[in-house]
Amino acid sequence: MLERYPRVARYYAIAYDETQCAVTCTCDTEKRKTAELLDGSYIMETSRDDLPADEAWRIYSLLTRAESAFRTMKSPLADPLRQSDSAARRPIFHHLEHRADTHIFLCVLAYHLVVAIEKTLRDGGLWTSWGTVRKTLAKHQIGTIILPAQNGWTLRIRRDGRPDADVADLYNRLRVPRRIMAPIKTWTREAPPHSD
Repeated sequence: MLERYPRVARYYAIAYDETQCAVTCTCDTEKRKTAELLDGSYIMETSRDDLPADEAWRIYSLLTRAESAFRTMKSPLADPLRQSDSAARRPIFHHLEHRADTHIFLCVLAYHLVVAIEKTLRDGGLWTSWGTVRKTLAKHQIGTIILPAQNGWTLRIRRDGRPDADVADLYNRLRVPRRIMAPIKTWTREAPPHSD
């Protein structure tokens, strides 16, 4: 229940008493009152006067979720080999129609991927959000081992680490191999210093 409804779950504590075979639920009324004081309004403006308000809101929510999924897919989590974090966060401005169409297509594709992942997990009995999945999977890291060798040669081995139990559980539920990449070995040699 707490995983299925995370926005409401923060105001409740649920406990199970094995001896009594009973579930107890307590509400944190102080926390809930504080949150209610912070509630506000959301205003949306559109040029579409042919849509009822609830339909306009549904379309807006869908587009927002698709954009969020696309941002997630562009993040350093999706591209662990990316060198610069700032490059991952910069906004994208398209001035050509075919580029804008491509951006929209990739947003929708990312959205479908996120929904497929969530549905697969829910079908398997795990009710969790995409944000929680991302945080869990972010623990599975890729690293580079640098080994100096003889005569100026260096061996670099890029490989994934061993997944934690909760990461391995997600991989099993999604039918993803635990090894997310095969080790990549690269030999490099430093150039000898110039003598003038």
